[in-house]
Amino acid sequence: MRSDRARTVLTLVVSGTMLVTSACAVANSDAAGDAGSAGGGTLRVVLTQEPPTLEPCESSLTATGVVVRSNVTEPLVERDPTSGRLEPLLATGWRQTKPTTWTFGIRSGVTFQNGRPFTAKDAAFSIERAVNSDLACNVDGYVFGDEKIDVRAVSPTRLTVTTRKADPILPLRLSFIEIVPRTTSTGAKVRIPVGTGPYAVRKWETGVSISLARNETYWGKAPAYPRARYVWRSDASVRAAMIDKGEADIATALDPVDATKDSTVAYPNNETTALRLDGREAPLNDIRVRRAIGMAVDRTGIVDALLGGLAKPAAQLVPPGVVGHNDGLATAPYRVAAARALVGRAAADGVPVKRRITLVARNGQFAGIAEVAEALQYQMARIGLNVRIRMADTATHLQYQLRPLPRGVGPIALLIMHGNQAGDAAFTTSQYLLSDGPQSTFGTARLDRRIAAANALSGKARQKAFAEVLAYQNEKVAQYAYLAHMRGLLGLSPSVRYRPDSATGDEMRLAEVRPVKAGNH
Repeated sequence: MRSDRARTVLTLVVSGTMLVTSACAVANSDAAGDAGSAGGGTLRVVLTQEPPTLEPCESSLTATGVVVRSNVTEPLVERDPTSGRLEPLLATGWRQTKPTTWTFGIRSGVTFQNGRPFTAKDAAFSIERAVNSDLACNVDGYVFGDEKIDVRAVSPTRLTVTTRKADPILPLRLSFIEIVPRTTSTGAKVRIPVGTGPYAVRKWETGVSISLARNETYWGKAPAYPRARYVWRSDASVRAAMIDKGEADIATALDPVDATKDSTVAYPNNETTALRLDGREAPLNDIRVRRAIGMAVDRTGIVDALLGGLAKPAAQLVPPGVVGHNDGLATAPYRVAAARALVGRAAADGVPVKRRITLVARNGQFAGIAEVAEALQYQMARIGLNVRIRMADTATHLQYQLRPLPRGVGPIALLIMHGNQAGDAAFTTSQYLLSDGPQSTFGTARLDRRIAAANALSGKARQKAFAEVLAYQNEKVAQYAYLAHMRGLLGLSPSVRYRPDSATGDEMRLAEVRPVKAGNH
């Protein structure tokens, strides 16, 4: 049986009337992040799930990075999520000394949480371990594309990194590598990481909680809370209730229907939702059908009725602020009759438009995903397509998401949510648009060449080239029917002060959380 919210959006689609749910009034101002009152000695955070690992080389995985990045471990370089600028952290600076070589100055006077001094040798070791080893780290494939690099500690405070070909964004790539001591295992991933960050892992009780303790020898500004504790609850309403009952100080990924004005803040989270259409299988191998699906999606109705009015209709996979975002792209027009006519013309040419398409969505991927899937099924059915829904767990969804893709399952429309936390379209195009991209079902040789050419550029030329890549994808390939650029909802106790930003969903910096002083209500 459809939920009330799904019935609501279907009614809106039929009538053409757009309705913003009452939850839209929640957290319309990011200033809500400054709410709070006096805090205690332990900062309590409730997550959506237990991290699968705390291994630093897997910190580009959201569930791992939200705990590890900039809390337990730190990179050489960090990206300011607001300005997009790269800033030194464990590196003091960098410059391109040869077309394929970058030289980094390494900060002195820094120690690891185990007391060992940090030097360029540790930086070189960490890069080698993440990129050049057999550990199969996520950062290797996602950030470096499995390219091997040459890393050398020239002195305790100087490091060189050489790539096979010129890489204009190498410092940005290195911002994804968390630095660990050179005594760290290279034969296996670690359970309890050691880093240079403001907190150290004190205890990980599987299935229960992760506890951190303040690093009293931290080289930077000391965090306000001496301790932090993570727990996890899969139900968004439970996470919201923990804030209301004073059982948690921060709760991630709340549902708009559970949000309240005084304890919730909305923030851009760099995530974009879309349907990935498998162009290898009929009827999705016909561009007319793929374009028709894009025209059949009522983005405004879905955003307003099912996403609490917090998202924005999307016309591309990368949100504003990412290098390559194309300001000139408009969302596909919502034109049901025209979309139905496209499907009809494909059918007249022998395309089997009645072949069943499976719409695969992941349980819990975002609030209201089941209702969104039902709305998409209805909208695609209106233009003459035969669609069934399969709600999948994370492991099953990954089988459809990543190569090698399953065979013999028929045409798949995969509901994805892509977050470009790096701030450069290269990390999107290499994964989602290349013909053989790890998360792409197909492409074209011309698009591949355009992506390769854009990768070699920097500055304004890079921006222009990637913007043209995204436009070409929409016009000539149409692998995706975009839905929305998402916004996250963070629950905040009145006892804490924290302003989330676009990196919060992937990297929640606990050192930026402050207790509200008595009297500052």
